[in-house]
Amino acid sequence: MEGHEHTHELDIGKMKLVGSATIEALRYAKSITKPGERLLDVAEKSERFLRDRGFDLAFPINLSIGSDAAHYTPSYMEDRVFTAEDVVKLDFGAAKDGILGDCAVTVDLSGKHLKMVEAAEKALDGAISMAKAGVKVREIGREINRVVSAAGFRPIQNLGGHGIESGDLHTGAFVPNFDNGDDTELEEGMVIAIEPFVTDGRGVVSEGGSCEIYDFVSDVQIRSRDARDILAEIMGKYPSEPFAVRWLSNVINSKFRLYAAISELVKAGAINPYPVLTELGGGTVAQAEAEMVVQKGGCEIIAKV
Repeated sequence: MEGHEHTHELDIGKMKLVGSATIEALRYAKSITKPGERLLDVAEKSERFLRDRGFDLAFPINLSIGSDAAHYTPSYMEDRVFTAEDVVKLDFGAAKDGILGDCAVTVDLSGKHLKMVEAAEKALDGAISMAKAGVKVREIGREINRVVSAAGFRPIQNLGGHGIESGDLHTGAFVPNFDNGDDTELEEGMVIAIEPFVTDGRGVVSEGGSCEIYDFVSDVQIRSRDARDILAEIMGKYPSEPFAVRWLSNVINSKFRLYAAISELVKAGAINPYPVLTELGGGTVAQAEAEMVVQKGGCEIIAKV
């Protein structure tokens, strides 16, 4: 059943609106990602860019640097700055009425990894040219792997693209970055994101130590006043999409108390963490991502920079 319900509720017009807002926000973020700029400033300006245009955020902007592949967003009051050696994955998406955007681009501030960035972009283009109803996800993965390997790099095997449904960013089909043997076929009307991750490392990520992105799981009895206040804010403002801890600093502006409350909510099972995903071999990572609707003879691009 799940495979067919998405065809009825596709509002292509609204999806394109969300898609074009996503692209504009990513281009804006890219334009201000420069050595010496604070990550926190780039994140807050980029997120405000969408909110000022009347959109919600599908998820906090990801500014993952170097061997961090995904899920890095600045912490509350963080003062880290971009350097001239950084390879930055900008992953971002607008949201409106449950329709979610998802798109990513890599900015190589060092100029030393342009071949890797190009491999990710070419792999994405190759995958898009194959995406249509009836194609097996493993075939798309094989094409991504072929392009990436030919350029002398490795795809990250335990990251990949995904289906997107109303209010749910990661659901349905998983689109691998290599031939993983999965014979699942793309269906007409599916909304998918394809995202090659390319590295000069081992080609595997694991969950790192830090975590700034969470999503709401359930309303549970909480002891401390701080954690109860934070949970109320999460349930009121971010009941379905992932949020950043720094978005909650309007409730508690003490860094120590804010993170203590978050820790308590995780232990109680009220919220679910999205830890930073880091390349196990310490390799640099590049990413390219586009969102599209699968059609009979191809696909319609919703968001691609």
